[in-house]
Amino acid sequence: MKKEQSNRIDKLSKSPLGDLGVRQTMFYGAPPILFDFAKKMRNNQTEAEAVLWLYLSNKQKGLRFKRQHPIKYFIADFYCHKAKLVIEVDGGYHILPEQYEYDKNRDYELNELGLKILRFTNEQVLFDIENVMRDIERELPPPTP
Repeated sequence: MKKEQSNRIDKLSKSPLGDLGVRQTMFYGAPPILFDFAKKMRNNQTEAEAVLWLYLSNKQKGLRFKRQHPIKYFIADFYCHKAKLVIEVDGGYHILPEQYEYDKNRDYELNELGLKILRFTNEQVLFDIENVMRDIERELPPPTP
C-alpha cells in the first residue's frame, strides 16, 4: 500500500453511522458523505459567498481559508484551521424561527469544539465588505515572522 493511501486510511475511523469512515483532525469527525456534498456546494456558491471568497482566498495575514468545509456533521461556509475560525454568510431564510434555532444549536456545538463563529448577512458582504473584512481580521492571530 502506498504511503499516502495509508495516511488517508489512518485518518478514517468507524462511525456510529455504520461503516462510514470519519475523518479526524480539522474535520472534527465529519462523515465522508459530507465531503461530496461540500464539493457540490463549492460549485454552486451564492453571490455573497463568491464575493467574500475573493477576499479570503488572498490568504489574510498568511492564513488559509477553505470554502464549504466539513466540520463534525456540518458544512461551514468558510473555515480557517489555524485561527479556529468559522465564517457563515446567511441568506434571508436564517431569520425564520426554526432556522435561527438550528443555527444557534449549530454554533453551540462548534463552540464546544473550540471554534469561533462569525456570522454575516448576504447584505453585509455585498454592500459593506470593508467592515466585514475588518471584523474577520480582528479574529485572526497576528502573522508569524
